[in-house]
Amino acid sequence: MSWELLLWLLALCALLALVVQLLRFLRADGDLTLLWAEWQGRRPEWELTDMVVWVTGASSGIGEELVYQLSKLGVSLVLSARRVQELERVKRRCLENNNLKDKDILVLPLDLTDRSSHEAATKMVLQEFGKIDILVNNAGRSQRSLFVETSLDVFKELIELNYLGTLSLTMCVLPHIIERKQGKIVTVNSLLGIISAPLSSGYCASKHALRGFFNCLRTELATYPGIVVSNICPGPVQSNIVKNALSEEVTKSVGIDVAQSHKMATSRCVRLMLISMANDLKEVWIADHPFLLITYLWQYMPTWAWWLTNILGKKRIENFKKGLDADASYFKTWKTKHD
Repeated sequence: MSWELLLWLLALCALLALVVQLLRFLRADGDLTLLWAEWQGRRPEWELTDMVVWVTGASSGIGEELVYQLSKLGVSLVLSARRVQELERVKRRCLENNNLKDKDILVLPLDLTDRSSHEAATKMVLQEFGKIDILVNNAGRSQRSLFVETSLDVFKELIELNYLGTLSLTMCVLPHIIERKQGKIVTVNSLLGIISAPLSSGYCASKHALRGFFNCLRTELATYPGIVVSNICPGPVQSNIVKNALSEEVTKSVGIDVAQSHKMATSRCVRLMLISMANDLKEVWIADHPFLLITYLWQYMPTWAWWLTNILGKKRIENFKKGLDADASYFKTWKTKHD
């Protein structure tokens, strides 16, 4: 075989590999590292059994679905949120549908903004189960309002809940994890912790802060290879996050049901989260197109991303002022949703 033919074959293989990657990307609902882990990586059913997992924000949305899927893996669960009745409902459903017993699930009401209660809550978990293998920082709140129309109290609340509350609980749990030299700290961030979008300035600020903090913490813990710090960054997911989002005043939420058809199924998002946790991925992006594409542009082609964001941002504000979901009317589903 001549060198010229060999070079042509190598070029053809490279082109074919590029085409395959492009086709994979067009069908992707997560970053390519995450989807590779789903295909070839470790299974949650193998890696996450017999663990103690503490989930905040467990009363609804992603947190609730995460609890249901974790309960099928035979883990011990700590369910935290402010609404005790909702936590009890989630616990009952876990007990009805799986082999867990009452002693395997601890309902632990928790307000992240009440930072003085976090140390006692941590001690209660350790007293009940003796260890914490995984802390899932999921609790948080979104925002839908223009900056110039929004009270400063809204920004204080978002920072207190999404950022400082999460840091406080992590600070209480981390010494135990360091003592054991193993454990996972998983934070449900957002694509808006990577990119930015109008109507969510306070939410974006809190999520950017979280991403920066946990990236720093991961580096500080580099001498503990058994400790994993993960940022989970979902895009739009079917939940009540917009309905419960803060508006112009801290006492006012959006309060209306919005279209969900363009958003990813919560079950699919949580399955990819479990894949990430099983494979110790440091950061993952979970979203359908075009949200995923826009995130890649922000990461690798920021100039183009700014141009596109300015165009879409104007439409987002128009939709909001008309009482529509900010994204639904111009972000169309590019592929069939996963169940």
